[in-house]
Amino acid sequence: MGVVGMAEIRLADTADAAVIARIHMASRAAAMPYLPPQKRSHDQVTRWVEEVLLKTCRVWVAVRDTEILGYAALEGDMLEHLYLRPDVRRQGVGTLLLDEVRRHSPDGVSLQVFDQNTDARAFYERHGFTVLDTDDGRRNMENLPDMTLRWTPNGAR
Repeated sequence: MGVVGMAEIRLADTADAAVIARIHMASRAAAMPYLPPQKRSHDQVTRWVEEVLLKTCRVWVAVRDTEILGYAALEGDMLEHLYLRPDVRRQGVGTLLLDEVRRHSPDGVSLQVFDQNTDARAFYERHGFTVLDTDDGRRNMENLPDMTLRWTPNGAR
């Protein structure tokens, strides 16, 4: 049985913050080499998870045994984050997290993704997301071109 069969999704809590921060940093470094170098320390990112992310978003973690493999954060109907440990990519963990997010967003989900993040764009396209708009980077702190994607049940807008 693969990772997916052994992974479960649960709501995150503050005890998960340090691991979520580590996954956030490692995933961005591995999957998005075009991003500016990370200026925040692990402790700073952990504080952000505790003080901002867990307070403003519903956050789920994918867990196998006692190990957190990835997380997804939903604010309203906006998927703010979906990150996996680099060593568990392409094993169905992201799909499990995305399915949980969609279960909690019956009217649809939006997200923003960098133009250069072709793997993420392909992942979301495979899961029925379509492009709503594009931007030159003015709306994100990295100042990189991005796009808004949207999934709605049955392809409705």
